[in-house]
This record gives sequence, structure tokens and C-alpha cells, in this order.
Amino acid sequence: MQTLEPPGWPRPKGYANGIAAEGRLVFVAGQVGWDASGGFASDDLIAQAEQALRNIVAVLAEADAGPEHIT
Repeated sequence: MQTLEPPGWPRPKGYANGIAAEGRLVFVAGQVGWDASGGFASDDLIAQAEQALRNIVAVLAEADAGPEHIT
């Protein structure tokens, strides 16, 4: 099992941004709308949702995966 932490992101407390498991299953959970510095750039719901999706893509990239691998 490999913990996936994109470079420059603060270490999460009590969870992992992503996990790659045997057979290259990648689990991504707990993504919110903060940026790589751990701050919210906007209080707008849509902007935060877009950032959360970018965060998911960044975690997947740590496993050499992308949105096309999501099932």
C-alpha cells in the first residue's frame, strides 16, 4: 500500500489524500476545496467544488492515473 501525497501539500491529519493498493486500486477520499497551500481561495461553492476536483486529479497523478481511470 502506498500513501499518495502530492508534492507541496500539507500533511493531512487523521486521513490520507489517497492510497494505492495491491493491483493498483487507488482510493481517494476527503477532498475539499482548498488549494495546495491548504487554504481556501474562495468562499464560492462552485469554485471550491472545482478545486476539489483538481485535487482528486492531483492525487490520481501520484499513482500515474487520471480521470479516465475512475470507476
